[in-house]
Amino acid sequence: MSTAAPQNVGTGNEPPGRPTVGELVARISDQFSRILRGEIELIQVKATEKAKKVGAGAAMFAVAALLGFFAFALLLTTAVLGLAEALPAWLSALIVAVVLLVIAAIVALVGKKLLQSGEAPSAEDTKANLKADIDAVKKGLSS
Repeated sequence: MSTAAPQNVGTGNEPPGRPTVGELVARISDQFSRILRGEIELIQVKATEKAKKVGAGAAMFAVAALLGFFAFALLLTTAVLGLAEALPAWLSALIVAVVLLVIAAIVALVGKKLLQSGEAPSAEDTKANLKADIDAVKKGLSS
């Protein structure tokens, strides 16, 4: 015969040092919540840092674009003044303006062509793609 006291398995009378299943589940839930909150905070910190860098980069590009605009204006002025050495000033300015308008028209036509070729997909294309995605998911679940 055994001298050890019988243990009531499954009746909730656990030894004092061992946690119950409910306590373990509560601990896991609490730890999971803390980990999840920590991850969310980390994501927020990283997103804030990235947003600051993106904002600074965008500001730098804006300054560069402004300086580039003024540099281009000075180059146009130089072209007008250079032509003014051989032609009257008004004719030099007119020639440079016409050249710029021709370049602008070419760029506009190319842009229009690109916009027309990049039309939004039709509703039928979207339905077909969605159906294909659903079929792929169904095949993945069935296998």
